[in-house]
Amino acid sequence: MSRTLQKAKGFKKSKPGTYLSIGTTLSSSVGVIKQARTARRDQDTLKLIDAIVSGVAIVTGVALLVRELRRMDIGDVLAD
Repeated sequence: MSRTLQKAKGFKKSKPGTYLSIGTTLSSSVGVIKQARTARRDQDTLKLIDAIVSGVAIVTGVALLVRELRRMDIGDVLAD
């Protein structure tokens, strides 16, 4: 495995990498909100359900990332 690839994998599991993941996940919510508004305006139930499911996936993803951050904080305290 190349050194650059190893660094990238390490960044993903770091606090800054986790914060970046939270940010990118939350930024996808803009598209979901637009999709929901359009679906409501067009009275398209199927698109609205799709937007709701996508929104739930975003919330779940952020919750998992926040949990990971909390575990990192606990690990830091125990390492001292």
